[in-house]
Amino acid sequence: MVFNSDNFDAEVLKSDIPVVVDFYADWCGPCKMMSPAVSAMEPLFEGKVKIGKLNVDDAGEIAEKYNVMSIPTLIFFRNGEPVETSVGLISRDTLQEKIENLAK
Repeated sequence: MVFNSDNFDAEVLKSDIPVVVDFYADWCGPCKMMSPAVSAMEPLFEGKVKIGKLNVDDAGEIAEKYNVMSIPTLIFFRNGEPVETSVGLISRDTLQEKIENLAK
């Protein structure tokens, strides 16, 4: 899923299930390395956790609101509130573990 300025409130803040937002940019090397792991999580948690990407170049005001200073940054939301933030590249196993904890 792609998050942006138009759908962020509805899809993230008002979501009835937890949400993982991957803050990234097209020019970011580590973001490109992180992307396959994030995409692989979507089908694993379908219906339990919403997982998507937000391009910081297109939605800088959202990145600024959540103090995203470097990318990739993953922010884990529950009930519209950020409950965990992960900055930098993490392994697929670590990502899956974090999402499993969010889904509980």
